[in-house]
Amino acid sequence: MSIEQAKKVIAIEAAAVAALKDRIGDSFQRAVDLIYQCKGRVVVVGMGKSGIVGRKIAATLTSTGTPAFYLHSTEALHGDSGILRGDDVVIAISKSGQADELQLLVPLLKRLDIPLIAMTGNPHSWLAQKSDVMLDTSVEKEACPYDLTPTTSTTVTMVLGDALAVALLRKRNFGPRQFALLHPGGALGRKLIWRVEDLMHKNQELPVVSETTTMRDVLVEMTSKQLGMTCVVDSKGALVGVLTDGDLRRLLERIADILSLNAREALDASPRGKKRTPPFTIGKEELAVEAVPVLEKHILTQLVVVDAAAKPIGVIRWIDLLKAGVI
Repeated sequence: MSIEQAKKVIAIEAAAVAALKDRIGDSFQRAVDLIYQCKGRVVVVGMGKSGIVGRKIAATLTSTGTPAFYLHSTEALHGDSGILRGDDVVIAISKSGQADELQLLVPLLKRLDIPLIAMTGNPHSWLAQKSDVMLDTSVEKEACPYDLTPTTSTTVTMVLGDALAVALLRKRNFGPRQFALLHPGGALGRKLIWRVEDLMHKNQELPVVSETTTMRDVLVEMTSKQLGMTCVVDSKGALVGVLTDGDLRRLLERIADILSLNAREALDASPRGKKRTPPFTIGKEELAVEAVPVLEKHILTQLVVVDAAAKPIGVIRWIDLLKAGVI
């Protein structure tokens, strides 16, 4: 019985969310434009369940590049409205659109010339008529068997809030780098805050040899820097390839006297496949997490970090990403 009831709730709410899609049109675009052009903050107000949903919407907006906060409708009538400024935008949430608190608060918004976006389940309500933009969150029925407790309606309102946040995120070109600045803590923060230059081995730790370096000196460089590889550069210092411990093992299988080779010859004689591919690299300004798919795709344990002139300036390893919590 409980399982069937749960499935019924999910079906009702899923259908309501699907129906919301057909109501996304000009009013939604006006709401996005109004918030995008806002020079102040987005202030979300509501009571009861609407207020709880409002807190979530404000939090999602803030974390995706649109400064927002939740203002309790009743507290706003007892002094907290002093935080409002003329360059703000208010989103008022009310299923009925008739909440007494909002009917007292809206005239203040009008005096301050603050634009009002209404999210209401009653498109013909007082709140809808007083708003600059009305977003319809009406539902056919609540998941509550008595059609009383806000269930479906709060889900639809929350989804509409997410749609606003994501539309604004895209409009602002708010990407992983910007997201990282607002989420420095926890596992998510570690993945997004670390840049390649923060974790790479550089300067005296970086193994580098020229194409003409003898294999004896190549081995000395690899051993002394202890990264299991060395960068091979041309006469201008640009990266032409990478020699690894694995390359040395393949050379030993094919060539009796590898010490007779130089670095360039070793590169040409030790590809993992039929032909050596160009070295895979990354820039120092990239997020460290962006190195992970490259390492995974090409079955690598390290990536060379290069500058704009293709000169090696560092090495970032799989183990470094693991220790930093990026992986």
